Amino acid sequence: MAKRLNPKLFPDYTQKKVVDGTMERLDLHGVSRRQFLSFASASAIAAATAASVGIPSIAVADPSGKIAHLIMTLQLEYCANADVGAHGAADALGLGFASFDGQLDSERQLNQFEQQIAAGVNGVMLHAPGGGSIKRIAQLANENKIWFDNTWGTLPWFTPFEAGDYYTMYAVPEEFSAERAVTVEVCKAIMDKFGGGTVVGVTGIEGNSTDTIRSRGRDDAFKDFPKIKFAGSLPGKWNREDSQKAMEDLISRYPNIVGVIAQNDDVADGCMAALRAAGMQPGKDVFLSGADGTTGGAEAIKQGKLLTTSANVPAYMGALLATRLYDVMNGWKPRASERMMSWRSVAMTKDNVDAYLTRYVNNGDVAPFDYEKLSKVKHPNDWDPQAELFPMDIDREWGGIPKPDGWDYPAAYRDAHANGEAKAVQEEYKAHYKIDFFGPSPMKKA
Repeated sequence: MAKRLNPKLFPDYTQKKVVDGTMERLDLHGVSRRQFLSFASASAIAAATAASVGIPSIAVADPSGKIAHLIMTLQLEYCANADVGAHGAADALGLGFASFDGQLDSERQLNQFEQQIAAGVNGVMLHAPGGGSIKRIAQLANENKIWFDNTWGTLPWFTPFEAGDYYTMYAVPEEFSAERAVTVEVCKAIMDKFGGGTVVGVTGIEGNSTDTIRSRGRDDAFKDFPKIKFAGSLPGKWNREDSQKAMEDLISRYPNIVGVIAQNDDVADGCMAALRAAGMQPGKDVFLSGADGTTGGAEAIKQGKLLTTSANVPAYMGALLATRLYDVMNGWKPRASERMMSWRSVAMTKDNVDAYLTRYVNNGDVAPFDYEKLSKVKHPNDWDPQAELFPMDIDREWGGIPKPDGWDYPAAYRDAHANGEAKAVQEEYKAHYKIDFFGPSPMKKA
């Protein structure tokens, strides 16, 4: 019978001196550290290591490498919630994991990416504030054979296909319909209570691709409510403090507002603070929407202060990106339609907030996802996206944003939509989606 070892007792291959020592004992002359870590399977490394210390036959779980999470900013609760999901997935999949605060600075994130290359990571999940460094990061990723994926802020019309194979995925929630849905909820509440009125908006960072599509969804909703006037908006820069200042300015300009469309939950929190300071009660005098579905957003809905938010579940973003890195690091190859993906948000209101709080906030030590089932490597036959995940429509995602001169749809993207691959992938993911995004945790005991 083969001996079985605890993989935690194996050398830490995230340490340069450990890798060098193992390679010397195994006489791996002419092989670089990166080749050793990137191209040899983890199980082969473990087996070779075991042989080098006198254990000829073993069975171990695969230690699968090391990833880093480059966070847009830790000023946002969304980012902290997402990091929890990423960490949960990394732990479940046996990945080394580290997180870094980008402080809303693309140049800082580029420096962090370069530092992680030097540190020997195999993959990087990126939550960029914008597109300032994305091309350079993609270039470095391909040159150094570092897998990476990105979410939210990016350079519109720059796709993974133009960047190279190591940019494995750009993924965001489908924000046009999500923002439209929460705006409709606010408008309905205003019509029911006031019969119409003035609404304002507090946005994120001007020029950010996500902020742009949310504004488009918001504006489209107002077409159905002619008695409601959208007076204008100011940027809240995705954080509570700047949003409170923006809301104070809007109150001074439009003292009779009855609604606020805040373009994330931290923004909504700042808006509520400004309204209270002005003597207006959120949820009664003024109806507000948020976006993202953070812990604070859900709690504000439960308290009756926030009317609605588009819950894309921040922890899901972290888990999805971390799992993709695990899969490609372990030999899985995505189809073209799997390299740009979106998932469906849920309009969270008082009617369904308890389900969210139970699964994602007040869940104690119960993981919100079956992290291993997110992986096609771990579960090649019964993998489950655990959300409505589907190929991205880049015309919807970046519509209204001018294309660069001479830009054309990448051949792989165009072919996937023309030959039926995108439709087939959508149906495949739909068929595998079993664990309800807003249902109970799959890890909760019956």
